[in-house]
Amino acid sequence: MNRTAWLQDRRMQKFRDVLSRWEAGELSMMEAGELLGMSERQFRRYRDRYEDGGLAGLVDRRLGKPSEKRVPSDAKDRMLALYREDYRGWNVKHFHEHLQRDYGFRWGYTWTKAQLHTAGLVERAARRGAHRRKRPRKPCEGMMLHQDGSRFAWLVGQPPLDLIVTMDDATNKLYSAFLVEEEGTTSTLRALVEVFTAQGLPSSLYTDRGSHYFFTPKAGEPVDKERLTQVGRALNWLGIEHIPAYSPEARGRSERTFGTLQDRLPKELQRAGITTVEEANRFIREVYLAAHNARFAKPPAIAQSAFVAADPAIVVEVLCIEEERVVARDNTVAYAGRRLQLPQTPLRPHYVRASVKVREYPDGTLAVFHGPRRIARYSAQGVELVDVPTANSVTPCSPPSRRGLAAQEFVAPSRRRPSLTAAARGVTPKRRVGTKKRPPGRTKKPASKSSTAAPSPA
Repeated sequence: MNRTAWLQDRRMQKFRDVLSRWEAGELSMMEAGELLGMSERQFRRYRDRYEDGGLAGLVDRRLGKPSEKRVPSDAKDRMLALYREDYRGWNVKHFHEHLQRDYGFRWGYTWTKAQLHTAGLVERAARRGAHRRKRPRKPCEGMMLHQDGSRFAWLVGQPPLDLIVTMDDATNKLYSAFLVEEEGTTSTLRALVEVFTAQGLPSSLYTDRGSHYFFTPKAGEPVDKERLTQVGRALNWLGIEHIPAYSPEARGRSERTFGTLQDRLPKELQRAGITTVEEANRFIREVYLAAHNARFAKPPAIAQSAFVAADPAIVVEVLCIEEERVVARDNTVAYAGRRLQLPQTPLRPHYVRASVKVREYPDGTLAVFHGPRRIARYSAQGVELVDVPTANSVTPCSPPSRRGLAAQEFVAPSRRRPSLTAAARGVTPKRRVGTKKRPPGRTKKPASKSSTAAPSPA
């Protein structure tokens, strides 16, 4: 006897017992209904059905009849065939979203998941581990950004690549995501330039303790916040707090986002027929980010934004690799195996033995600065780039406040005031007449002591 038949037999036996007690006058009709978990009217109907048909009259009349709300068998077969042929390995939620968007599927996610489980196409999820208390989200956008990289086989037929993602803690919104061969200082600065120029400056940045983020004297110990990396120097100049994470659980929000991306993004790239990094980055930037944020981003607790507007030109000049060099005797600067020839300038004859700064920007271009003035720009190969005449290149000499990062306003120097003895404006000075230069012989000289002394007596 199966479980359904056994339960049905137990219900009938209980009904007979309560019915016999009602017939004996031990229970009222209301009390009998309460014992059976039904109303008095329902008990009366069951009594009549028992008197007319016996135990067979108590059987649920819906048994054996197809439900009017059941999914047609052809729709079920089509759904299973689509999963086997085109969506093999996709998670059920992602697959169900595509069914609704691309095929007009109008049946629920739970039914789809149950059918895939029954067909053995999807395994049931493993039981989760111990519960951890989540850190509350920041209330406003821009108060904290997460940045991290995930190495994974994002493209079919390609070796594993690093996906660099920058997201907001308050909303889980992805501001930037792109693929690179290897995560490092250049990829970090590139992502920060994309976000800071488009959104503004955040209050803090939360990252792991990678060597391009922090200097750690000894593995497993706290980072040294006095010895800054290139990323730390740029963030410190911009006034952004850099927070290190000391465990994967501390970065659980970004780790869960990477789990979602590893499950969905490769399938979307494969379905779009993308096989190169350039095409993938264009697809992520123009198509995927908007769809991902529409699906997973959450509204902030407070609608006000904490981003601070900044001049993009200053942001680009700060978010770069900056190193000091000394100009060689042939007026060149050595940098990363390249020789950067300094051009002639009317400001000075040469820069030999002068201390200069070389800046490498995220796009690979270079620039040499002497103090706040840019001497020249170069391509990634070290070829000089001729600038179109523009406004003077000015770099602030000291880190300003966050309010001082807005666009600079150059004020024209004020006219020098004339001296008090100068002639009035529009008045021709009087000509000096009859004045001549005193001859040298007429210059009076003080008499010496010997000449002023009295002559000695003869």
